[in-house]
Amino acid sequence: MTDSPFTFLGDEVIHDGMVVSFRNGRFSGPEGEFSRDIVRHPGAVSAVAIDGDDLYLVRQYRAPLDDDLWEIPAGKKDVVGEPPEETIVRELEEEIGMRPRTLEPLINLHHSPGFCDEFQEIFLATDLEPVERRVDSIEEQFMVVQRTPIDEAIAMAVDGRITDAKSIIGILAAARRLGR
Repeated sequence: MTDSPFTFLGDEVIHDGMVVSFRNGRFSGPEGEFSRDIVRHPGAVSAVAIDGDDLYLVRQYRAPLDDDLWEIPAGKKDVVGEPPEETIVRELEEEIGMRPRTLEPLINLHHSPGFCDEFQEIFLATDLEPVERRVDSIEEQFMVVQRTPIDEAIAMAVDGRITDAKSIIGILAAARRLGR
């Protein structure tokens, strides 16, 4: 943390939802007290899963957008105390039916820090072995799983076919790591 003239004073729960909670946060700053809307999120993990010269993308329905999006496999940290490495292995098994033998941290990010505390840990998953898919949600039941050439995924991240922030950042970080 940097030295900041702002201090968090506390927050009041407005609504506890299935995944997130909505809160009214109170703060003090150089000109007095103020409040901000805050969305609290348990955090998430995702992976750029590489198999040879391809990576795995999933196309799934996203209710807030009422649309299907291309994304890298991901999931929320919904098991208390579970290390992020275990969470992403579970998510890869659920979403693409693969388990990585090699998993390394790639990059981390905050999605929308102006109103939400969601923190995303992105991994590079390689040396994949097939396992039975363990579908968890209705969106996963109907998602499309696609092996995509790495260079095509990079193009999709740059030309707007992929609009999901974690996927764009993950794909481009993986491309750099792989020297592309």
